[in-house]
Amino acid sequence: MTAKPRVGFIGLGVMGRPMARHILEAGFALTVHSRSRGPVEQLQAAGASAAASAAEVARASDVIVMVLPDPPDVEAVLFGPSGVEEGARPGTVVVDMSTGDPILTRDWAARLARAGVRLLDAPVSGGEAGAIAGSLSIMVGGMADALERARPVLAAMGSRVVHIGDSGAGQIAKACNQLIVASTIQAVGEALVLARAAGVDPGRVREALLGGFAASRVLELHGARMLAADYRPGARAALHRKDARIISGLADRLGVPTPAFDVAAAALESLVAQGRSDLDHSALVVLLEEQAGVRVSQPTERSE
Repeated sequence: MTAKPRVGFIGLGVMGRPMARHILEAGFALTVHSRSRGPVEQLQAAGASAAASAAEVARASDVIVMVLPDPPDVEAVLFGPSGVEEGARPGTVVVDMSTGDPILTRDWAARLARAGVRLLDAPVSGGEAGAIAGSLSIMVGGMADALERARPVLAAMGSRVVHIGDSGAGQIAKACNQLIVASTIQAVGEALVLARAAGVDPGRVREALLGGFAASRVLELHGARMLAADYRPGARAALHRKDARIISGLADRLGVPTPAFDVAAAALESLVAQGRSDLDHSALVVLLEEQAGVRVSQPTERSE
């Protein structure tokens, strides 16, 4: 396409709202749909058009972006009543930026392909902060020509777009990302709780570690959350538990052991079972604090 494609956006939650705004600010004609009216009205005020259904979004769009919580939500939006399949024309590119199951993704891609519609799985890393900054890392599975048609849209939302491979490959990459993130949150929590239990200021431990091999974005950002006991959701524990179940199921099917991740996955299950599903996933440290009888966030007396 030589002209800018018309873009549709479905799902205006914590991540979707700023992502859609970046598309609008990049000069694309944008049609939006979401279950909540508030975000739709905000984007309308900024210049977007509102649609009453996913099918209506599809009829108005060349590239459709979806950011939805769970695979059943994605399937319903794609193939349910008044869904994307109903309104999409041959040549439409659908970009699923949700985190989901690679096997389902391949099935959906094959089903849409029969109607001449291309599906890209393009989950992201960077969280709410990356969505707001437009600096997401986007990992893409699907046909290369479909990616090239959608690339200008993806570039409006992210600073890195990597074509991983065929359909489902983006979801495999995201599973690897979520495995590392959960395991690292657990490790950072263990380290900070260990420091506190030993009578050492965990804030100073984090400060020192950020200058060495233990440095990571998780230690930087989630470590700061733990020190402040700030568990307002950037990435909700319930959603990471959903991801953890996908990862564990995939590892089981492939016969791949994930012993370090299994600890974090079990902790996510416990966190959600205790009614803490809406906390940020960095709240994994709370379970460790309760077991150790200390709090990372308590003030530390310092001698200079």
